[in-house]
Amino acid sequence: MGIMNKLLSGGQTHSTDDYVTLDLDDFDTARSEAGTQVHIAEIGGQTDVIAIKDAVYDGDIVIADVTRLRINDSTMEHIIDDLQQVAREVDGDIVQKGDDQIIIVPQGCGISRRKLA
Repeated sequence: MGIMNKLLSGGQTHSTDDYVTLDLDDFDTARSEAGTQVHIAEIGGQTDVIAIKDAVYDGDIVIADVTRLRINDSTMEHIIDDLQQVAREVDGDIVQKGDDQIIIVPQGCGISRRKLA
């Protein structure tokens, strides 16, 4: 018997008869309202930015798909400028991931610029 088994079992061995199968229907599994929500959005034009701004002002995180916009489009520049202003106003963070996503987070959150793996 390994050291972890001894620590977890208190030196005793257990069989499947020692365990009880739980039915989740027997328990109240209702989720409480989360303090921060993650929203997924698609930006096709300037009007789509309004809901994103509202979500960030409310303290939520937004991951926005911008594949409908052309990178060199002046609309894209205006949208990014608007979202950068919102991130500054809420003391949050914003980053563009590749050519297809913009991530905006409120105060208390940061976006790492380094990949995990």
